[in-house]
Amino acid sequence: MTPRLTVDEIRERTYKRRDSWWTVWLVDPVAVHVVRLIAPWRWVTPNRLSLLAFGAGLGAAACFWAGWLIAGALLFHVAFLIDCLDGKIARLNGTGSVFGVWLDYIFDRLRVVICALGLFGGQWQRTGDPLWIGLAGLVVFLDLFRYLNALQMGKIRELMRGDGPEPADVHGDFRARFGLFGRARGFLLAHRIRAHVFSGIEFMMFVFVLGPLTGLVVPFTVVAAVLLTAFELLLIYKLWLTTRTYSAEKEALIRT
Repeated sequence: MTPRLTVDEIRERTYKRRDSWWTVWLVDPVAVHVVRLIAPWRWVTPNRLSLLAFGAGLGAAACFWAGWLIAGALLFHVAFLIDCLDGKIARLNGTGSVFGVWLDYIFDRLRVVICALGLFGGQWQRTGDPLWIGLAGLVVFLDLFRYLNALQMGKIRELMRGDGPEPADVHGDFRARFGLFGRARGFLLAHRIRAHVFSGIEFMMFVFVLGPLTGLVVPFTVVAAVLLTAFELLLIYKLWLTTRTYSAEKEALIRT
């Protein structure tokens, strides 16, 4: 067993430069102490933690199906906490792998689908109200769209970075139109919170944690869907402005 590091050392080596506000405020303060406890044990690997997180997600789905909403919500959050641990252990111990990245991604998406079936399918079984089937489809669709959109946006950014000299400022048009957003972004980044305030993580937590905990599953799901859609549309609009500015400045560079 390797010596345990201090909490400050673990923060320095495992915290992401930017993360969701849910993770920064509600997960990292607990996860850092759990990482300190388990990191010296070499049999605790990122892939095993991913499997454990998926198992906890299955338990959450079973609780949702049975109507034990509070237990399901707590288990879902535990699953997310464990899911955060695998990346921290990988960064701390250097035990990450390319396959592990794939495994973590697939299990994350499967956990959302299975928990949606458990939560909304269980409510539909008890009430017969087709609203629950519609909400299940909405949650699965938005989660899938969010992550596919993020992947494709990442490819577009890489394409622009790899296409010769990049223009000096491709985000100027967006900042000019959304000055208030820029100021808020600076505040968020100073606190290690990414500017994409309502991401897939917050979406999952509203649907599978806050909704079941409060008994307000439908309102929280609807609010989460609206907020996620709004922020995804904002990202798409920003990407459109960025690519437009990029193309115009690229042409100007070529002409000169």
